[in-house]
Amino acid sequence: MLALFTSVYCADHHSEHEPVVVNLGLPKTAGYRYCAACSDLLRYAIERRQRCPLKPKPSCKHCEVHCYRPGHREKVREIMRYSGKTLIKRGRLDLLWHYFF
Repeated sequence: MLALFTSVYCADHHSEHEPVVVNLGLPKTAGYRYCAACSDLLRYAIERRQRCPLKPKPSCKHCEVHCYRPGHREKVREIMRYSGKTLIKRGRLDLLWHYFF
């Protein structure tokens, strides 16, 4: 989900950079485009997600263990906030569940 959200955010905010298709090694991230900064942030987030000690992993907003560095955590919040609203406006009504809970 973060790969999609990052792609939407990057396309709307970093249009001056040439976005490229980045292979992150995960099947659900194939085909999304990111600038270098967004690609690095997404790689960091994926690494943090894979190292999460909690099983099952709760959503980050309900998690008691904050595994992102403070600057990264704020950036991911900004991406999620912007992209969630944008995708809902574009017709992804299934995201309303995640938005409210």
